Amino acid sequence: MRLIVTRHGETEENRQGIIQGHLHGILSELGKEQAKKLAERLKEEKIDLILSSDLARASDTAKEIAKFHPEIPFELKKELRERDWGEFSGKRSDDIEYWNKIENGVWRDGLIAEHGGETPEEATKRITNFKNELLQKFSGKKVLVVTHNSIANLLLCGLVKEYDKVRLENTSLTIFEFDENKEPKLILLNCVKHLED
Repeated sequence: MRLIVTRHGETEENRQGIIQGHLHGILSELGKEQAKKLAERLKEEKIDLILSSDLARASDTAKEIAKFHPEIPFELKKELRERDWGEFSGKRSDDIEYWNKIENGVWRDGLIAEHGGETPEEATKRITNFKNELLQKFSGKKVLVVTHNSIANLLLCGLVKEYDKVRLENTSLTIFEFDENKEPKLILLNCVKHLED
């Protein structure tokens, strides 16, 4: 299987430093342009299936790509949603005193759960189950996944042992190829050459 992973285009909320989580988000003018450039880059790519988060910022990005691939299946998947940040969703990260608080060198992820959000373990389980189902159902296929930074990071961490967490750029491309034993080979990581003018 060839797995192509991308992050949605820039949103108005990204520009304002707003934590989006399960909020839909609105692509900014730059985000719309990024999605169009990504679609142009992928127009000759052989794709058998497009799977997108059902949140608007991702699905709007995916729809741009799908314009060049009208004949292939396009599915919206809740499993590909961004991590749920609970009560922090819709707030500016700069306004939340302990958003990035560290205690004893460890991220206070427990705070997110305390405020109605999703724990890292819950998000990891969600994306791991999705990945396993994908590998089982679509062996030998070429699948495009349009998702969000945190979820794409969890997916990458589960695929590449030496992977160090990076902030994926909006509409960046990361590509894996899986052999018959479902072992992944990283082909491309966080590539945004289509955004270069």
